[in-house]
Amino acid sequence: MRKIKLIWDFRGQAAAKTAEHHEIHLKEFLEMEKHPLKITGFEIINEMYAIAFLVVEEKDMITFRDALKPHRGEVFEN
Repeated sequence: MRKIKLIWDFRGQAAAKTAEHHEIHLKEFLEMEKHPLKITGFEIINEMYAIAFLVVEEKDMITFRDALKPHRGEVFEN
């Protein structure tokens, strides 16, 4: 089963902290929904740009997309 990485983009001086904090909310959402796949994270791309992400199975992507409204998505490669 293919996995999809849902991504939220954050820009500006507070991007890294915002992405790190957003990941906390993604983890909380997974716990509330009792979702078995728990792959989340954040990456600092540069001092003004960071992302937070959540990985879901392709079959669940639309449900998560509609609930969480990510900015974009891509196929997840381990």
